[in-house]
Amino acid sequence: SFLLEDGESFGQGRDRSSLLDDTTVTLSLCQLRNRLKDVGGEAFYPLLEDDQPALPHSNSSNELSAAATLPLIIRERDTEYQLNRIVLFDRLLKAYPYKKNQIWKEARIDIPPLLRGITWAALLGVEGAIEAKYDAIDKDTPIPTDRQIEVDIPRCHQYDELLSSPEGHAKFRRVLKAWVVSHPNLVYWQGLDSLCAPFLYLNFNNEALAYACMSAFIPKYLYNFFLKDNSHVIQEYLTVFSQMIAFHDPELSNHLNEIGFIPDLYAIPWFLTMFTHVFPLHKIFHLWDTLLLGNSSFPFCIGVAILQQLRDRLLANGFNECILLFSDLPEIDIERCVRESINLFRWTPKSATYRQYAQPPRPPADSSGTRSSLSCFSADYQEAPRSDLSRDSIKLDDLKAEVSPRISAEDLIDLCELTGPSHSKTPVKKTKPSKPKLLVVDIRNSEDFNRGHISGSINVPFASAFTAEGDLIQCPATATLQSFKGRVVVIVGNVVKNTAAFAAHLVKNKYPRVCILDGGINKIKPTGLLTVPSPQI
Repeated sequence: SFLLEDGESFGQGRDRSSLLDDTTVTLSLCQLRNRLKDVGGEAFYPLLEDDQPALPHSNSSNELSAAATLPLIIRERDTEYQLNRIVLFDRLLKAYPYKKNQIWKEARIDIPPLLRGITWAALLGVEGAIEAKYDAIDKDTPIPTDRQIEVDIPRCHQYDELLSSPEGHAKFRRVLKAWVVSHPNLVYWQGLDSLCAPFLYLNFNNEALAYACMSAFIPKYLYNFFLKDNSHVIQEYLTVFSQMIAFHDPELSNHLNEIGFIPDLYAIPWFLTMFTHVFPLHKIFHLWDTLLLGNSSFPFCIGVAILQQLRDRLLANGFNECILLFSDLPEIDIERCVRESINLFRWTPKSATYRQYAQPPRPPADSSGTRSSLSCFSADYQEAPRSDLSRDSIKLDDLKAEVSPRISAEDLIDLCELTGPSHSKTPVKKTKPSKPKLLVVDIRNSEDFNRGHISGSINVPFASAFTAEGDLIQCPATATLQSFKGRVVVIVGNVVKNTAAFAAHLVKNKYPRVCILDGGINKIKPTGLLTVPSPQI
């Protein structure tokens, strides 16, 4: 538009929100000063020594233990509590990456909203000359993706004033374009804008940091999801998700499979955008506060936790009703979702979510230990060094044919607390209280079982385990199996098809936490851990 001398304007009208408003509003600090007048001076200088008390107590929550037990949404509005958390995090973040371990530790309690952006960057391991790197990327030259970006931005979290502003759109455009240009082997898929939104919102005045966070987040949680041909990656991911549903909630899994409501129909936007497409930003912040502490398998548990919140409605509905339910997802209690996903994660053996298309192990970091790949809930199985006892890759079709997940021999040895010649190969063991109870079911015939079996396992030969209708045949061994219902059950055999079928039968009988030993008994034989029953005299 242009303006004549007499003030008459021609052309398109200007949007008022894009005009400069230089009004300055002075806010009084009296109320805040009054609120904080009784806070002791030591609150401003928290000690950062390494011999911290065990979680969940931290420097700040020791002093404010009452506030620390309140729901997160209340803690975020508690002035004194937030003062303590902000001062503590500010000091820790200034000492990043030296204090990286402690940042992780404190983030498990909560992350102060004021410092969420920079804390997330620390959790994602962002460091180095990020501004220089971002500035060096050509964000101006037109590229084929420009049109799609222009179409997507006005639809992304537009209820938010910041992201829907003209400046927000311009920043979106630059950050997304920078990512596309700097990742020539990947492509822009719809949903990348949703993925960018939380980082841009939290780092609105620091595009370089938003870009760096997004660039660190995608390879960790969405490795190769943005390939031009990503079907094999997504299909494997959804198959593992199906197995996780069967592992944690067999009844729901059976129902969804019977009505044909498979994850392909609803879960792709969940995982492709890490739930940013389905939840508003304020929920994403709380969800990602925990997601960033978990490894690349944690999203599966979030997905199962969402399904379990909708469980009653899903079980009562058929295919069409389920489609309608997910087209406009009902209100999800995000705090409950976070709690339940952590619990599900703790019950999931590390190798059960192994994916051959996940991020390959990175070269080991420096030996100081401050920059090691940390994950509060569990080290990423994908990152663990491979051994003879690790899980083997299998064809996608074979994976799809199995209802229950496989676990590695090293996981089984660890969970059973077996000791023997191979003990050095096993992963670092968790502390005893967090170890789930486990039952090994050996489905070989009794002769093979008596020649050597895993200590503590029970023998339920596959040939005589189930009736024609698929129910368990009663015998002392199946009675033991029934008494373990609800704990982790590992099926061991020497024929893959049989172990998979046995596990599928148990899932049909609503047995949760059923998994298959990858490689069967032959994986365990070389370890010298099999026991032979002493002869009866």
